Amino acid sequence: MAAQTHQPHLHLAELTAAQFIDIWKHFDADGNGYIEGKELENFIRELELARRGAGVVSARGEKMREFMASFDKNSDGRIEMTELAQLLPTEENFLLCFREFVGSSTEFMAAWRRYDTDRSGYIESNELKGFLTDLLKKANTSYDDKKLNEYTQTILRMFDLNGDGKLGLSEMARLLPVQENFLMKFQGIRLTVKEFDSLFTLYDKDGNGYIDEQELDALLKDLSDKNKMDVDITGLTGYKKSIMALSDGGKLFRTELEIVLCRDSEL
Repeated sequence: MAAQTHQPHLHLAELTAAQFIDIWKHFDADGNGYIEGKELENFIRELELARRGAGVVSARGEKMREFMASFDKNSDGRIEMTELAQLLPTEENFLLCFREFVGSSTEFMAAWRRYDTDRSGYIESNELKGFLTDLLKKANTSYDDKKLNEYTQTILRMFDLNGDGKLGLSEMARLLPVQENFLMKFQGIRLTVKEFDSLFTLYDKDGNGYIDEQELDALLKDLSDKNKMDVDITGLTGYKKSIMALSDGGKLFRTELEIVLCRDSEL
């Protein structure tokens, strides 16, 4: 990958979306959605070199505090993608436009349901284009077809982790703030189709092909207990609300829940 074979240049005032992706992928070396620890130290060092090149020098120790004060909006001591995206010029900053459009995991899941029109568990490139068109309209951002195509390709480049030209739910969810991304909590326990079928059958007690909110509540509690997930009641309530945003009038069918919990649906 290009971002790992060369050092990206931090000409911050001139950054395009594509250059931003190079920088992010280079410094978020472990791909966990944050720049933290040694990654953050490396980033600050490169940032300082870029600033010196531009004739801007800050005192030692000041640079880290100054940077974190500007960009670590939730004060957790690490930088996530949408915090760093503030470096982008306004016309390039579709990441922040997205945050205004879909600010929580519940809204994200509702948007997913709207744009994954064929219920495949993926947003294909033509569906993604529709998603971005709606996004830019809501953000009152002017664009032409060339720019829309560029944004579509940049999103694919940023989040299409397996390079298949389409975005799975967990890939697209990386647009969410990390603390909102309940899907990351489930990454380590994603089920096979066989495991998922057994689980769904267990909670779909009447065999009608869907589960309701109460049944989902019990399912998530048991799943988190079994896998020793560090999730409190408030967190589980949030997850349940987000997943129910995929439902059809309170009926969560097998396909919708499979997209969230089943490992094989991502392959």
